[in-house]
Amino acid sequence: MRYRSHNLTRRGLLGRGIGLSLGGLHAAELDRMRAVLAADPLTSAEGSAKPPARSCVFIFLFGGPSHIDLWDMKPQAPVEVRGDFESIATNVSGITLCEHLPLIAQQMDKLCLVRSMTHQMNVHGPACSEVYSGRPYFGPPVTDQAREEDWPSLASLVHRYGRPRGSLPHSVVLPWYTQFVGQDRRIAGQTGGRMGDHFDPFLVEGDFTSRDFRMGALALPGDMSQARFQRRLELRQRIEPFVAGDPRTTQQTLMTESHFRAASELVERTEAAGVLDLSREPASIRERYGLTKFGQSLLMARRLIEAGVSLITVNWDDDSKFDKVSPHWDTHHDNFAKLKSNLCPPFDRGLAAFVADLQERGLLETTLVVALGEFGRTPKIGLVTQNGMTEPTGRDHWPHAFTALAAGGGVRGGQVYGATTPNGGYVADKPVTPADLAVTIFQHLGIDATQEYDDHFLQIRQQLATGRAVDFS
Repeated sequence: MRYRSHNLTRRGLLGRGIGLSLGGLHAAELDRMRAVLAADPLTSAEGSAKPPARSCVFIFLFGGPSHIDLWDMKPQAPVEVRGDFESIATNVSGITLCEHLPLIAQQMDKLCLVRSMTHQMNVHGPACSEVYSGRPYFGPPVTDQAREEDWPSLASLVHRYGRPRGSLPHSVVLPWYTQFVGQDRRIAGQTGGRMGDHFDPFLVEGDFTSRDFRMGALALPGDMSQARFQRRLELRQRIEPFVAGDPRTTQQTLMTESHFRAASELVERTEAAGVLDLSREPASIRERYGLTKFGQSLLMARRLIEAGVSLITVNWDDDSKFDKVSPHWDTHHDNFAKLKSNLCPPFDRGLAAFVADLQERGLLETTLVVALGEFGRTPKIGLVTQNGMTEPTGRDHWPHAFTALAAGGGVRGGQVYGATTPNGGYVADKPVTPADLAVTIFQHLGIDATQEYDDHFLQIRQQLATGRAVDFS
């Protein structure tokens, strides 16, 4: 048994007596929370009013949605290009969408279709990394999985350089880190990578479809009331705390004390506000979003916006991840059946409700919403470009042209930005790269994309992003 000094044992016993339920919160995560416990996010030190807080919701549609079947349809193209679906009118004259997105079609006046997204990477992991990080992949596309030399994600950069405005970390990922079934590591590009894993964003993980979902790691034990929790904290504060001048104090004990304070404040404030408690939402609101993983994730995102979180990354999740050939939006087979029955209904309902809800609550003006996958799909059905298991009923990977949906945050709704060639295969006007999108998000959040961080992998300084901001107004 490892020896422990008497003072640490005593403090450890006191820590157990507090009764914190921190579940999966690791020391590195607690360290990342220390800077987010700001007092009043609405006023400055002088008491003057601040501008309205800005947020971004980054919706990642893992697998790569078929742009040509959903929001960049080509009804005049040959059948092997245009596919099975019909287009329908939206509430904006001249703009059409897929027939299986009727609810989003009625929110088109709030949306911008960025039809000119483009990059060159057609392998899932490296392509995900490019979109998550806003940088071209650093090496050959030999793996889908995360590596230590990954570029830091937008979520990690916002976690480090964002502006704390409330009791929660200012960069949150939910409801999971994207990962292929059967692989031992998450998909590339989602964490601090070469900047350091201590800048990983805060993960809120769980089954949001449960009517009484609450994040166990931030919940008090069942027999612990808020008043009792506060009394225990007060008792602990009376017992000779470690201070800088105490000869028994070490860097480790100071870090332990700091972690405890950050964790206790986070639990206390989160418990009081109930931010992560979806059971506080009326049943009608939960049903409006749809009782699906995606719909309830967007509802959680709305609550996090209201709590002052700057960037919320919503990763698409559904039960199709068990299809190893075509999980999620990766429709290598049965492209049209999967879109019609499994993918479009929850996406249509969830995103339409989310955008409308933000508008009704006065949040859309200050919240930038972006939804996209890592690439699009081949303009010709059954064309094999990367995955040899692509069937005649499917579409393979296609990074040369795809679509992002944008709304709010100064984006002018009811417009199409950019254009593709008649078969939807290449960008014909106003190309937008993942780097451009990254800088646009940073600009919205008030983060200087030209500032630099230490690259612990290459031992050099790196700029946050290298693209150009896009004006969607």
